Amino acid sequence: MANIPESSSSPYSPYDAERTLLRCGCGQDHAPQQHGAAMAASDPDALSRDFIEASLVKAMFPVERVRRNFLRAVGAGTVRAAIASVLPMASLQAMAQDKAKAPLEKKDLKIGFIAITCAAPLIMADPLGFYKREGLNVQLNKTAGWALIRDKMVNREHDASHFLSPMPLAMTMGLGSSQINMNVASIQNTNGQAITLHLKHKERRDPRSWKGFKFAVPFEYSMHNFLLRYYLAEHGLNPDTDVQIRVTPPPEMVANLRAGNIDGFLGPDPFNQRAVYDEIGFIHLLSKDIWDGHPCCAFGMSDAFIQQNPNTFAALYRAVLSASYMASQPKDRALIAKVIAPTQYLNQPEAVINQVLTGKFADGLGNIRNVPERANFDPMPWQSMAVWMLTQMKRWGYIKGDVNYRQIAEKVFLLTDAKRQMTLAGFTPEAGAYKKFKVMGKEFDPAQPEKYVQSFAISKSAG
Repeated sequence: MANIPESSSSPYSPYDAERTLLRCGCGQDHAPQQHGAAMAASDPDALSRDFIEASLVKAMFPVERVRRNFLRAVGAGTVRAAIASVLPMASLQAMAQDKAKAPLEKKDLKIGFIAITCAAPLIMADPLGFYKREGLNVQLNKTAGWALIRDKMVNREHDASHFLSPMPLAMTMGLGSSQINMNVASIQNTNGQAITLHLKHKERRDPRSWKGFKFAVPFEYSMHNFLLRYYLAEHGLNPDTDVQIRVTPPPEMVANLRAGNIDGFLGPDPFNQRAVYDEIGFIHLLSKDIWDGHPCCAFGMSDAFIQQNPNTFAALYRAVLSASYMASQPKDRALIAKVIAPTQYLNQPEAVINQVLTGKFADGLGNIRNVPERANFDPMPWQSMAVWMLTQMKRWGYIKGDVNYRQIAEKVFLLTDAKRQMTLAGFTPEAGAYKKFKVMGKEFDPAQPEKYVQSFAISKSAG
């Protein structure tokens, strides 16, 4: 799409990016005012695409001033590319046909989230209009901590929620709360965490020297807790006796590090990068170096919500999956950082979020690192991931007695629904359900979970 220089005699403002979505960018020999007639004659499908793109932008930003400010900031070309990358024409038509057959049972929804980059797909779906395109009016409720997220779902104050991926497993089993059947519809992010230490520990990089350290994790039923425990145990430390692990809401982690209340944390971004930005801590290890491709946060809802609102569930699923697909594209990360940084969402410096999402970051040790996979957004809720989480709950005593790993994993992690919705949206999901992976070089076989639990030298039962 051609840019109009400021000195142009065109009646269009050079900053009126909304209009540039409908004006001549096709390279054909006609004036912008004649674009519609010319395109209708030469390529009616292209005219339809242009009209839909412009309409989508208006739907995303109904207030004209807000719409123009946003488009001025990111550029019409960027928005157009983003729309095309996540919403190909065939998928749009399929979704429209699907919605025409299935009226929504509930259009006004409340969704809880914690202000961390893990929730990027769920958050960006609001300002970028993914919910609105599905006919949904979503109110995103920023929530202070994970216990409150859990309680609001138990009490049905939220229709759906941002979760730590082990939380729906724990809630379904009645661990730490009233029992309620919850589901993981999609994984919100993979990787995206780190072990961050206070700057005073720069010379204590060997975990074997951490005996007596105090660490923070965001919740007991979190990948952060399980990965930190795994990492410590692999270095000979018993996480229950050799260190202290405290549950701390993510927004409070940097303040606690600054105050000296903790020596470090395995937490979500942007707080690892914020500790570096504030010159308080350094990034000791990215969580991808423990398990590359590990799940962290998830998007889910209760069995009751799905049963009572199947069409709304499908529409919500489409919105979040489309946002996840966009988030997985490196070329869109700078735009995503911009739209999720404001006060109502993450309330963090855009530069901090950009370092996390692009993977080009300062580590607090004087290095600029380039790790494109630092954070990623693969939405597939592999049931083998759920089995691994259950093994760690069993290993550390959160689950007592026998566990039917496969039954729980298949009940809670909605892999079949994810694949169906991804296919309807024009994506091609991978085959299988129990994908294998390695954690710190050790392969996990989801077919033998109890053998895996018993294989560790350090666990709750082994001491």
